[in-house]
Amino acid sequence: MILRCEGCGARVEAGPLEPFPFRCPQASARPEVDHVLAPVLEAHVPWPRSDDAHPFKAWRALSHSHAMARRFAMKDEDYLALVDDLDRAISAVYGHGFSDAPLRHSAALSARTQTELSLVSEVEQVAGSHKARHLMGLAIHLEIVERLGWAEIPDLAIASCGNAALAAAVVAKAAGRRLRVFIPTDADPSIVERLRALGAEINVSPRCVGERSSPLSEPAVHFAHALPPQSGDIPCGEAGDPCIHRFREALAEGALPFCCQGSENGLTLEGAQTLAYRLAASMPEPPDHLFVQVGGGALASAVGRGIFEAVRRGVWSRAPRIHMVQTQGAAPLARAYERLRVKIDELGVEAALAHAATHRAAYMWPWEETPHSVAHGILDDETYDWLGCVRAMAYSGGLAVVVDEETLIEARRLVEAEAGLDASATGTASLAGLLHLRASGLVQPGERVCCLITGRASPR
Repeated sequence: MILRCEGCGARVEAGPLEPFPFRCPQASARPEVDHVLAPVLEAHVPWPRSDDAHPFKAWRALSHSHAMARRFAMKDEDYLALVDDLDRAISAVYGHGFSDAPLRHSAALSARTQTELSLVSEVEQVAGSHKARHLMGLAIHLEIVERLGWAEIPDLAIASCGNAALAAAVVAKAAGRRLRVFIPTDADPSIVERLRALGAEINVSPRCVGERSSPLSEPAVHFAHALPPQSGDIPCGEAGDPCIHRFREALAEGALPFCCQGSENGLTLEGAQTLAYRLAASMPEPPDHLFVQVGGGALASAVGRGIFEAVRRGVWSRAPRIHMVQTQGAAPLARAYERLRVKIDELGVEAALAHAATHRAAYMWPWEETPHSVAHGILDDETYDWLGCVRAMAYSGGLAVVVDEETLIEARRLVEAEAGLDASATGTASLAGLLHLRASGLVQPGERVCCLITGRASPR
C-alpha cells in the first residue's frame, strides 16, 4: 500500500528499505506545506463483513498494516495472532483489551435535545479514551516490522501528560517498548505517578522565557508569554511548546514518534478510523449530524477519513454533516475554517483546500491569549491535524462550533446524569456542540444525531 502526503503529494512505500514511513520526506524542506503522510486505500478492497468486536481484527482489511503484512507474505492468521498477542499483553497491563464501543441510545438525552441522539463512548476503552486506538495501530505496525526482520525498534517518544501519554505508556509497556514521555513542569502529579508505574521514562521540559507552556498538557494549560522568569524557567531564543521541542530533538536522535499527531506520524490516524468504520456498520443510514471534539485534531481528522471511506465503498449513501467542537478559550480550528470558507467562496472547494495545504501559516497558528476551560484536553495551542478537519467539514457541510463554559459544564452533567457515563468535560464537548447548534436552530427537532464521548473523567 502506498502512502501519499496530503500536502505536497510525495509518495512513500513501506517495506524493508522504509520500515518507518511516518513523516513526509519533504516536511523539513517545505515547511509552508501541511504535510501528513497518509495511506491510500485501494478501491478494490471490499468493505469487511465482520461481527468481531475487536476493532483491529474486524477492520484489518482497511488498514495499511494488514496490506503491508500480506504483501510481504505474512499470512492472515499470523496477523490475527499478532493482534491477539498484543491485546493479551494490554489486558495484562490494563485489565482488559480493545473492543468496539456499541452505539448508546439515550431516551432522556434525545428528549432533552429534541433529536434522535446516539452516543459512541470510548469511556471504557483501553486507558480510558480514544487515544489508545491511535497508538495500537502504530504498535501493530512496529510488531510487523520486527517480526519481518526489517529493523530493530528504537525508543518511542511522545509529548503529552494527559490521555495520550497514558495510552502510549499502556500500549508501549504491553509491547515491551521503551517510551520517553516529554511533559511540562506543571504536569498533574497523579498522571506522572501513573506514567512512572507503567515504566515510561519521564522527561520534564522546563519552558524557556517567551515559550508557551504545555499546550499539549491536558490537565492544565498556562500561557507564559511575556511573563518574568519563574522557578524552572531557562532563557532561550526558541518559541513554542518546550515539550514539542524536546520531543522533536528525540526524534532527530533516532526515537520514533509514538504520538497522536498526524503531522508527526501519519499512521497514527489509521487506528482511530476504526471508530468511524464501526459507526458506519452500526447504522443502516447515516445520521444527519456527527459531532466531534477537537484539540490537536487527530481524532476528528481520522473520523472524517473513515466516514468518507464508508461513503466511497457504498456503505452510506452520503456523509453526515461533520461538526467540530472547540472552546471559547482556544479555537484555532474555527479561525482557520472561517478563513478557508472565504477562500472557498473565491476559488471553490478543491482549489481552496489546495491553497490551504500549501499555505499553512495563512490559516493555522497558535493561540495568542491564555486559554482556560473545563475541557482541558482540547486546549492545544494549535490544531495540528487541521487540514484533515477542515476538509471533512467542507465536504460534508459541517461547521466549526465554538462553545462557552456553561454549555460544556451542562453537557458533562447531562451525560453523567442521563447516560450514566463517567466522562470528562473534554469527552462530552461533542454534546456541548449539539446543545449550541440546537439553541441556534442549526440542528432541527427530530434530526438524527451522533456524538462521540471520548474520555473518562478520571483515567486509570
